[in-house]
Amino acid sequence: MKYIKKLIFSILFLFTLVGFSQDALPTRILFVYDASQSMSGQWETGTKMKVAKRLLMNMLDSLKKVDNVQLALRVYGHQSYVPPQDCGDTKLEVPFEPNNIELIKHKLRQVEPRGTTPIAHSLYLAGGDFPDSKARNIIILITDGIEACDGDPCAVSAELQKKGIILKPFVIGIGLDVDLKKTFECVGHYYDAANEKQFNDVLNIVISQALNNTTAQVNLLDINNNPTETNVNMTFYDHRTGAVVYNYIHTMNAKGLPDTLIFDPFTTYDMVVHTIPPVWVDSIKMRVGKHLTIPAYVPQGSLLVKSTDVTVKPDIVVHQDNKREIINVQKINKSEKYLVGKYDIEILTLPRIVLEDVKIDADYQTKIDIPASGIATISRRAYGYGSVYVKRGDKLEWVYNLDKDKQQDVIYLLPGKYVVVFRNKASHETVYTVSKEFKVTSKRSQQIRLDY
Repeated sequence: MKYIKKLIFSILFLFTLVGFSQDALPTRILFVYDASQSMSGQWETGTKMKVAKRLLMNMLDSLKKVDNVQLALRVYGHQSYVPPQDCGDTKLEVPFEPNNIELIKHKLRQVEPRGTTPIAHSLYLAGGDFPDSKARNIIILITDGIEACDGDPCAVSAELQKKGIILKPFVIGIGLDVDLKKTFECVGHYYDAANEKQFNDVLNIVISQALNNTTAQVNLLDINNNPTETNVNMTFYDHRTGAVVYNYIHTMNAKGLPDTLIFDPFTTYDMVVHTIPPVWVDSIKMRVGKHLTIPAYVPQGSLLVKSTDVTVKPDIVVHQDNKREIINVQKINKSEKYLVGKYDIEILTLPRIVLEDVKIDADYQTKIDIPASGIATISRRAYGYGSVYVKRGDKLEWVYNLDKDKQQDVIYLLPGKYVVVFRNKASHETVYTVSKEFKVTSKRSQQIRLDY
């Protein structure tokens, strides 16, 4: 009784420390309980089965005092005697439902050790024992032996975690040989219970950790390594499976400090800060009950490309300096934030404006003004082939291909000197090519006629 009171107090105190509330996601704990024949072996004050039952039922009594927790019980090795070996001997004895602790205890009292150890098959079926609604789904496997059937518990556990069905399981080994312990390290968080007292302690630790969240803050560092950057989306991925676990918009709290976030402590995370370009922080490991600070160096400035043109609104294609990959397509007259550095940009006017090594400085807006376009209406009496070129000194640079199935093109062009070259489709001699120069002025319209 003294132990139960102590356990209740420790769990309730733990929840006070981490700020757990009924608004948080519920935690579902599925006990996968070994009732194979080997559990009838003697273990200090009784058989392994009797000792494990007694201590587990004591723990269940303590959980009556904890809100937002749902429990279920799956048992294996209790329905069929060996020999023969029944590798399908596993059953969900008590599903997840409210106020079912007494029913779980009743089922535990009835269970007797009889059969074999189908751990992989039990874990596989356990994946379907959890309801579909959102929760922290946790398996606690209590066993005194390794897989006895043709199955791979490690592969099954990994697949369930990859699909996001469960978090990494807890495994409590009862009196296992040293060589056998290693077989469970890939299944989940393994805890060794070499004797009755250790089982008591381990069960306490596992339940406390299963119910626990931990806290962290993300410090988005500016150019001076101060955590002043904010209002950026952050995605946290499971480092092992690659699945998205959390999405948060970074926020400063009322004191002007990075807001505190709640994490499940048993996942290693990769974080992406969705700046432009993004910043990755790999292999973030939480510590149960400890507050973690996660730094990311993301000093930013901004870029604004302006135009007074109300008709033409070209996009701005942004590349990192000397890289071909497009990192953003920015809208005209809209400011965007970028990490401090140099960028190559293309403004999709006609002709394109290409600017290299555009510098973005911390806490500063780089402004680029582009002139308004003019309108060139190019008309011809016949269908044919042609293009428009801008004059760059003594060189011609292609800008636009005329529509061969039309007799008129209306083109919005930046101010400058141009040449249009055209040949009638019906002409079969090169000498009938027509070339005509024209000049474009901002916000002015002109007609260019290609007459013969």
